[in-house]
Amino acid sequence: MVTTSARPISRPLNLWLCLGIPIAAAIMLVLLELTDLDMTLARLFYDPVAGDFIGRHSYFLEDILHDRAKQVVIAFSVFAILGFVGTFFLDRLKPFKRELGCLVLSLGLATSFVTPVKAVTAVQCPWSLEQFGGHETYSKLMEHRPATDKPGRCWPGGHAATGFTLFALFFVLRDRRPRLARQAFVFAFALGSVFSISRMMQGAHFFSHNVWTAIFCWLICLGAYYWVLYRPASKAATVMNPHPINA
Repeated sequence: MVTTSARPISRPLNLWLCLGIPIAAAIMLVLLELTDLDMTLARLFYDPVAGDFIGRHSYFLEDILHDRAKQVVIAFSVFAILGFVGTFFLDRLKPFKRELGCLVLSLGLATSFVTPVKAVTAVQCPWSLEQFGGHETYSKLMEHRPATDKPGRCWPGGHAATGFTLFALFFVLRDRRPRLARQAFVFAFALGSVFSISRMMQGAHFFSHNVWTAIFCWLICLGAYYWVLYRPASKAATVMNPHPINA
């Protein structure tokens, strides 16, 4: 038996930092509702001469960076599920049952929340708006939605969630491989950002849509880690000695 496979003690989790930054970002996004930043950034990717977004019909952005990249992340999720199932049958995987379970839970929640929230919020995509050659009326997130036969399905960003959901890797690796965990965080943030910008270039999302998505994915992955894996020294001592003798 490899002793390094035993469930490790978690390093202290700074919830002020882990929660404070996304909460501050959320407050900033609410305040940005008072500005036209989303529209200003969207116009950078819109070609008024062609009457379309510069990446709308890009083979690389649509087929490679959207469809194929999403398939790769889906395949990774399938392997994660298979790995978790394997922990019930394979001795070498059993010590990692909680990690793989947390990974599957995080990936599932951080992607499945998008579709129902889109249906509830009914936010229009930039490419559907009158300002960009469409027929729909623009409304900000906190504003009333104008009547339409085609409600929007663009908040939060689905493809951005495909990248930002990999924040789960940071938390799963945090206690066993902290250096690799930091690399996983950078990778997830970079991938989510690339996916976000690519969809902005296509007119599929505004800037704020993707930032909100990053916040939700981070909080979901943080919550899954805290309830499934987080095991600080004090809690571990309690588990090892549930009935301490009072001196």
